[in-house]
Amino acid sequence: MNFSELRTVDGLSLSDEHRALLRPGEPMANETGIVHHLPRFFFEVPSWDDAKETRIAPHFRLSELTMVDCRESDLLLQGFPHYVPCAIAVLARYLEDFRIEVSASVYVAANGGYRSPAHEFNGPANTHHWATGVDIYRVGDTYLNDAKSIEKYRRAAESLGSEVFAKPYCEGDDHLHFDLGFLELTPRKQRKRIGA
Repeated sequence: MNFSELRTVDGLSLSDEHRALLRPGEPMANETGIVHHLPRFFFEVPSWDDAKETRIAPHFRLSELTMVDCRESDLLLQGFPHYVPCAIAVLARYLEDFRIEVSASVYVAANGGYRSPAHEFNGPANTHHWATGVDIYRVGDTYLNDAKSIEKYRRAAESLGSEVFAKPYCEGDDHLHFDLGFLELTPRKQRKRIGA
């Protein structure tokens, strides 16, 4: 499936059960108490095969960025169709730029991509809920499990622009957290419908 073929949906039009778990547009506070509104617009992913086949960027498939979310504790969120915030498209473009910057393949941890607000391991609002944050465990042949490697690639990530945040190394880290903040994306088709 071509990425542009994914249907976009207004989360407010989903079933009551999906809305209760995805909480489209609802406020959620981060660890410092700042409130952000959860994503309202989603790509509808028909099946896991579609997620594995859909290139969201030249070197990234949708499945790489949504694997953890497909293993939710709630059975409804394990099933299909699956709903992923539209901002994942922006994240994929930045990951592609990061890959070019480091001249190597970039590997996202299996549990390091999009996580719905209902995910069992979630706490306060974080960029994983917006599909704008990932945990990168390897770049090329280098595993990011020490201060030297994480700091090297953190600097490369942040060289992409001031909108990119890469978490500094903390004792015990085994990945680089890369994010674009609490970015929301309203697709072109949806903007026409809501008059934005």
